[in-house]
Amino acid sequence: MSIRSRAKRLLIGHRQNARLAGVLVFALALTGCARTPVLLDATEQTLPARMELEAVPFVAQDDYQCGPATLAMVLNYQGVEVSEEALIPQVFLPGREGSVQPEMLATVRRQGQLAFPIRSTLDHLLGHVADGYPVVVLQNLSLPLYPMWHYAVAIGYDLPASTLVLRSGEIERHSLSFRRFDATWARSRRWGFIVAEPGVVPAGLSPRTATEAISAFERQHGASATLSSWEALTERFPNDAVAHFALGNTLGSLGQTQRAREAFETATTLDPRLGAAWLNLGIVLIQLGETEAAGEALAQARDLDGPWQERAIELLDARQ
Repeated sequence: MSIRSRAKRLLIGHRQNARLAGVLVFALALTGCARTPVLLDATEQTLPARMELEAVPFVAQDDYQCGPATLAMVLNYQGVEVSEEALIPQVFLPGREGSVQPEMLATVRRQGQLAFPIRSTLDHLLGHVADGYPVVVLQNLSLPLYPMWHYAVAIGYDLPASTLVLRSGEIERHSLSFRRFDATWARSRRWGFIVAEPGVVPAGLSPRTATEAISAFERQHGASATLSSWEALTERFPNDAVAHFALGNTLGSLGQTQRAREAFETATTLDPRLGAAWLNLGIVLIQLGETEAAGEALAQARDLDGPWQERAIELLDARQ
């Protein structure tokens, strides 16, 4: 929702003075108590001193529509032609007078893009902006008792001045200090996400977060549309066993049995305790007619505790 619209609501009702006082106290607290985040040396040394993604379009929000507005901005920047009005019924929850995080991510996926939650640090936020990715952030502009949740898009920064640039509400270029921004962002546990097209896994993400984001995309769009993203994930994290396991699953579902075998073999080499990968390796080896190697893989799955054991035993018994 817009800052202006929420401010109007605060002026209404018998709690008018108390609410206004709360906002004023909050402003004073930000000024007097919040500290400027200390950036990592690597951030200061490796990022450009200044960056601004001026090509990110600006969509001024209507009442309570900061969620759809921010989505329109980042999706348009990705080349997806969609309007704020078209996104409102997908993401806006009237009972909540706003948009919740899961619906924000799901709406990005509905538009054929991947939504990757970022690591919750200012260093990573700045790193994504430096790499060319605007970051959707969730802020609380008030006190916990009367939260004023607000989505904005971080599009730039100035390291020497310690300032961040946002597309926010009705302000096309809202500049504020790292300290003021972080004080509001921290109230959402520093939640934010970036958008990328299929087949691209940006730097700076955690392997688990990236895996979960791609899995969610695959549930919505299927294996064929997601294969390039799994391939990109294994390139980004070549030593992550789960990434190779997930790639193997998708390859197997697409009938690319030999490539699936290679992916499962890589997964089990990286993590010999990954029982599900041993089971699936055994299954594709059966399909390839390599019964002896299949038995060895299934025996590994059988001997590792987990839900895969029952199926491994069934397949081993069927071979006798």
